[in-house]
Amino acid sequence: EWLVQLVAFLSVGIGILNLLPIPPLDGGHLLFYGVEAVIRRPVSERMMEMAYRTGLLLVLGFMGFVFWNDLFGC
Repeated sequence: EWLVQLVAFLSVGIGILNLLPIPPLDGGHLLFYGVEAVIRRPVSERMMEMAYRTGLLLVLGFMGFVFWNDLFGC
């Protein structure tokens, strides 16, 4: 029973993190859909590319921070 609860907790946590409005994640796609709905035209390719690169760097930086914190504990 505890294993099922752990798996469910991890699944919900990953789902919530995936909805963050960072472009490589699903929340980033929703963010672009929302922006397109507001401005009533597609977002330019250049803007999307810059956002995806920035988002990827943000995600990688966060992963590096978590990894560093796990190894050396703050």
